[in-house]
Amino acid sequence: MPAAARGAVVAIGNFDGVHRGHRAVIGAARAAADRRAAPLAVLSFEPHPRAYFAPGQPPFRLTTLRQKFGLLAGLGVDFLFVPRFDRAMAQTSPAAFVDDVLAGALGARQVVVGRSFAFGRARAGNVETLRGLAVPAGIEVDCLDAVNEGGEGSVSSSRIRDLLRSGRPDAAALLLGREWEIEGRVLRGERRGRLLGFPTANLWLGDILRPAFGVYATRIRVAGESGEAYAGVANLGNRPTFGGNRELLEAHVFDFNGDLYGRRVCVALSAFLRPERKFDGVEALKTQIARDADDARRRLAVPIAARVKP
Repeated sequence: MPAAARGAVVAIGNFDGVHRGHRAVIGAARAAADRRAAPLAVLSFEPHPRAYFAPGQPPFRLTTLRQKFGLLAGLGVDFLFVPRFDRAMAQTSPAAFVDDVLAGALGARQVVVGRSFAFGRARAGNVETLRGLAVPAGIEVDCLDAVNEGGEGSVSSSRIRDLLRSGRPDAAALLLGREWEIEGRVLRGERRGRLLGFPTANLWLGDILRPAFGVYATRIRVAGESGEAYAGVANLGNRPTFGGNRELLEAHVFDFNGDLYGRRVCVALSAFLRPERKFDGVEALKTQIARDADDARRRLAVPIAARVKP
C-alpha cells in the first residue's frame, strides 16, 4: 500500500452504476476528506459478490470495472481499493474485516457507507456492527440514508436494472444522473448496415446487463474524447431478420463520416423506440430503419425529464 493512500476517508460499497445514491455517499466522504485534509478513497470488490455467490446467473452489471474507474475518477476519488472477492474474503468475519482491512491494510481514518450496508461472513455485520468495531480502532463511521426519487422509493441499482430491462432507459437515467452507456471497441462486422444505407458501429455486449432488446435513440461518443456526443439510432439484440444468434449492439451515428473501427466508444441508450422484430425482406427493413432514425431525432430533441411520465 503506498504511504500516501493510508489514512484516507473511505467510501465502501459495490457502487455498480455509480448512481445518484452512490454519489451521495462518495460526496459525503469527499467532504469529510476535505475537512481532514486526507485523501478520498473508495473500497469496492471484484468480482461483484453477487457474481461470486451465484456464478451462473445472466449478466447484471450496470458498469464494467473500466467504466467504474472513469466515473469514480470524475468524482475526485484519489484511490480505488479493489480487493478480490473470493472464498477467503467471503469467509472474513466482521471483526477481521475491520481489523485486517480497514485498520490494518488501509489505515482508514473514517469510513462512509449507506444505510443498507452489510459486511462480513453471511452478511453478519451492519452499520451498528461497523460502528461497534471501528470506533474503538480509531475509525469514525458515517452513514447516509438512501436517496429517494419522486416518492417512488430509494435510488438503487436493482431499480435501475428493472427499468432498463423493461425498456425505460430515460427513467433509469433520472436515477443514474446520466444516460446508461454500453462501452466497447468497435468491431468489423458483415457490413450489412452500410449496404442498407445505414453504416453501424458494432459492439459485443460482454458481461453487462441485457436491457430490453429493440431499437433505441442513442448518443455516441469516442471514449476519452471531449466534446458533444453524436446523436444516433441503434438496434440491440440478435438481428432476427438475418438469422443472428449472438447479442450485438449496432449503432448508426447521424451526420458522421469518420472511421470508428477499432476505437473504443460509449453508446448511451436515451430512449426506447420499439421492440426488435423480424422483417420479411431487406426493403421492408430499410424502410423501417429510416422511420426509426426520424423517430430517434425527434425523441432526442426532448429533454429526458420531459419524456418520463410521473
